[in-house]
Parts: sequence; structure tokens; C-alpha cells
Amino acid sequence: MTTDPLNWIKSSYSGSNGGSCVEWAPEHAAATGEVLVRDSKNPNGPQLTLTRESFAGLVEFAKSHG
Repeated sequence: MTTDPLNWIKSSYSGSNGGSCVEWAPEHAAATGEVLVRDSKNPNGPQLTLTRESFAGLVEFAKSHG
């Protein structure tokens, strides 16, 4: 987990009703190639670190099961 302050963006697939809220740090991804993902309801909790390819697969999965 990084200690640098990150700019987290809520996924467009997250609902506005407080349900499943996924955030990612696009600037970190652009700079490092690592895509960090977290639960916006638990910002100090664990973060998932994915490769760009794995993140793309996660997005495709979300699209097909949304």
C-alpha cells in the first residue's frame, strides 16, 4: 500500500445509492502501470493492485455481470 496521497476517482459503475462503490487512482496508474482499486466506503482499508491488463479484465467482467 502506498503512503503518497492519491487522487481517487469513483468508478462510473458504482451506484449513487451508497451500494457497491469502487474507486481507482488513475494518475497513479498512468505514472506506474499499477492500477489501485479500493472500496470507497472503507478508504483506509485494503487496496487491490492490478496490472493494466487485469484491470481491463475486471472492467469487462463488471460490464457483463452488471
